[in-house]
Amino acid sequence: MTHWKTIIGLEVHAEMLTQTKMFSACPVVDSVEAPPNSAVDALSLGLPGTLPVINRTAMEYGMMVGLALNCEIPPFNQFARKNYFYPDLPKGYQISQYDHPLAVNGWVDIELSDGSTKRIRIRRAHMEEDTGKLTHVGDGSLVDYNRAGVPLLEIVTEPDIHSSEEAEAYARKLRALLQFLGVNHGDMSKGVLRFEANVSVMHPTDTAYRTRTEIKNLNSIRSMVRAIDAEVARQIALYEAGDTVKPATLGWDEQNGRIIIQRYKERPDEYRYFPEPDLPIVQVSREWVSEVRAKLPELPDAKRARFTSELGLSAYDARVLTQDKAIADYYEAVLAEGVNAKTAANWFTGDLFRLLNDSKIDREAVAETKLTAANFAKLIKLVEGGQINAATARKDVLPVMWQTGQDAEAIVQEKGLAQVSDSGLIREAVQQAMDKNPDMVQKYLAGEEKVMNALFGQVMGALKGKANPAVVREALLEALNALK
Repeated sequence: MTHWKTIIGLEVHAEMLTQTKMFSACPVVDSVEAPPNSAVDALSLGLPGTLPVINRTAMEYGMMVGLALNCEIPPFNQFARKNYFYPDLPKGYQISQYDHPLAVNGWVDIELSDGSTKRIRIRRAHMEEDTGKLTHVGDGSLVDYNRAGVPLLEIVTEPDIHSSEEAEAYARKLRALLQFLGVNHGDMSKGVLRFEANVSVMHPTDTAYRTRTEIKNLNSIRSMVRAIDAEVARQIALYEAGDTVKPATLGWDEQNGRIIIQRYKERPDEYRYFPEPDLPIVQVSREWVSEVRAKLPELPDAKRARFTSELGLSAYDARVLTQDKAIADYYEAVLAEGVNAKTAANWFTGDLFRLLNDSKIDREAVAETKLTAANFAKLIKLVEGGQINAATARKDVLPVMWQTGQDAEAIVQEKGLAQVSDSGLIREAVQQAMDKNPDMVQKYLAGEEKVMNALFGQVMGALKGKANPAVVREALLEALNALK
């Protein structure tokens, strides 16, 4: 079987978290929760006589992203009209950038599952205005202009991505960067971050790229991965059947897991870009770039390096804890309460992530749960201090805290879960377990040391799981060895 090579270039559209729209003072609202058409103005509605004014904050947010992606920020910046009919932009065209974008020639390093690192080149990042939202009903469509005019940064890679795994790694890395910069909250369910994948395949004998197709408006990373895999398989099947791939705009049917061909492209799109006559050229001084660079916060790679070098975390723990800004912030809030870094990391990657998954809560919303960082830290310290054992904490205390937000110490007292460390009481339980299980004792004395675990379980059960495991194990070992 021929080993085809996958070629992918990603275009990512990220709304900037500004208070007002790209070219007017109209407020930006949650386009999902706000009533339709409740945040519009004369410019959003394309009324005659309106003139756009560039949002400086949006430009600076875009520059921050460009700098975080190791891009150059050209001194000459210009907006253009994209003359392509948009039914959800009343003026009938989009203001974007073309010949003179905000940022160019960048790169980002991604980590793959085998531990290797790959560099993905960034061709450009340019500012534009978002479109409105269409809802198709029967033979007609409803349009909501709340989103029309929201600042949108389009980030375009070179065709350096060669698998859906690499596309996923890039998407997650970029999403984390945007969150850490504070310019996009990353909630793809609300359309603030959208992906488009340009996909083609290459035969081993090819010396040039083959025809590519474009999968539009992918609103989750999972959908993007599935869509890419499906389109790669479709293209390979066509070529191996002796057919060809036609240039096309594609959609992804998530429910049925299939590619939908929306339209074939007979020729390259002619958007007829020309300089936007109603906006001035933006001269980006080097001083302005320096000012923006000084605003950059600690980014995921730097935080991950600090977590390993200063906190002593493993590379895996540091990577997992910095994939989402909300998790990283929550983790550091727990550490601020005086908890050991590695111990906290274990509770996060095991118990906290399990609770989030089981409750179907996104990690970005961890701070909104009933489990506060201070209370979570209190539980961990109760375990570290020996007041309660880890098994009881996980089984009987943490679930209650998660559901109710109740104080850890209050739950321990209310349920009588304080750990038993009384050596006399534990030795008595050990002797009772040995007396009830003489066969296990004989097997241990005969060299089957694994039976000690069964005896350990008997003792813990007799003490209702509240005994200090370390004291139990020590007392049991002492009693058994005394019979040798």
